[in-house]
Order: sequence, then C-alpha cells, then structure tokens
Amino acid sequence: MSAHETSRVLVEIDARVAAAPEAERGALWRLTEQGRQLDANLVRLPAGAAVTGHAETDLDVLLVVVAGEGRLDNGADAQTLRPGAVAWLPRTSHRALSAGPDGLVYLTAHRRRPGLSIGGSTASRSAEAEGGEAACALDRVCPACGAMRAEAEARYCPWCGEQL
Repeated sequence: MSAHETSRVLVEIDARVAAAPEAERGALWRLTEQGRQLDANLVRLPAGAAVTGHAETDLDVLLVVVAGEGRLDNGADAQTLRPGAVAWLPRTSHRALSAGPDGLVYLTAHRRRPGLSIGGSTASRSAEAEGGEAACALDRVCPACGAMRAEAEARYCPWCGEQL
C-alpha cells in the first residue's frame, strides 16, 4: 500500500449480483487490495443452503443482507434476515445461517484474520523456531476464500458459504 491510498468505489453490489449466473454461489466478490486492514466478502447462498453452526474465536463480523431472505441462528433463537438488515456476529458467539427459498446474498466485513498460529506464535515464523514443520491442515482450508473451518465434516465454508 502506498503512503497515499485513494478512496474509491470497488464494486457496485447490485450490478455484481445481477451479473453473476444464478448457479454461482459462495464469494461473488472479495476485498483484495494490498496492505488492507479489513476483509470483506460478498457471498451468495442458494435457496435452502446453510452455513453450519460454529463460533469464530478471533473476529467480530458485520453482516449486511443485500438480497433474498434467510435466518440467523445464534444458538438461542433464530432471527429473520431481509435486505437491509445488519447483523453483528461477535467473536466467540454461535452463528449459523440458512437461505430462504430465493437464496441469500450478504456482505461480510471484519478486520483481517490474524495469521494461523501454532502454540501461540504465528505460522509465519520459521519452521526452525517452531521446532519443525506445522501439521498439515489443508483439508480444512476453504479453496474459495482461504478460511479455516473448525468442523472437519462441515459441508459449507462458514465464511463464504462455498460448498466444500
């Protein structure tokens, strides 16, 4: 990132959703600017699809519904999601999403995910400093957005909704 980044429009959400084929699911758009401190994803869940219940341990997430309808289940009750709804998903809270009959399109925003850690130190440290190579967990990394899923048997990515 240069010292003088320029504010600019990155995506027209309505146009991006309209241009995406109906069958396109998961992340329709991602914030990819270099040096950013924020991550954002525009996600489409098709009709009847769900993001299984889970708790994010590191990050608060802001979710803005763009199109369709669905439900947010916080473990105690389920709330209806409609276009214009803004939901806060605090770190450590239970959350599950399900799409209604017309699907669900939403934008998420959160600070950038910290690096993967092993024993409290980031994975970016050298293997020697960590005492060897880290255990491979690539089978739990979403190929669409790179998020690590907690449940080995999860069918959909908890971050972008991509089928795994």
